[in-house]
Amino acid sequence: MHETGMCDEIVQAVLRRAEGRQVAAVRVRAAFAGHRPDPAVVEQGFRVAAAGTPAEDARIELVTEPPAVSCRDCGARTPAADALALVACPRCGGVDVEIAGDTGAVIESITYQPDVRTSEASETSEASEVRT
Repeated sequence: MHETGMCDEIVQAVLRRAEGRQVAAVRVRAAFAGHRPDPAVVEQGFRVAAAGTPAEDARIELVTEPPAVSCRDCGARTPAADALALVACPRCGGVDVEIAGDTGAVIESITYQPDVRTSEASETSEASEVRT
């Protein structure tokens, strides 16, 4: 997944949830097979995609994790720490493996700027899946 497309989708999902409220921070969890997004590139892409919106000044926190790989030979389910684990089981070396679980990005939380009328910040902890 390219960071630019991912950032556009993240900002669109955040804006739908924000319903016009000013966004202070966004936490995104991402599991990617083969290509781990560069946090600096995601930060820059988020800034570009959010320019001129209620998320323009928001901080983005990117948490990355490798996808899980299941081996049909030995039954192991292990994190794919590198690209080799996507084609061969780290446990037995078997090549009958598949990516198990989701890959992509999920918005874990959105923190809003305090509402000047109520002096309270609102945070949502519901996850939203981002597909690009």
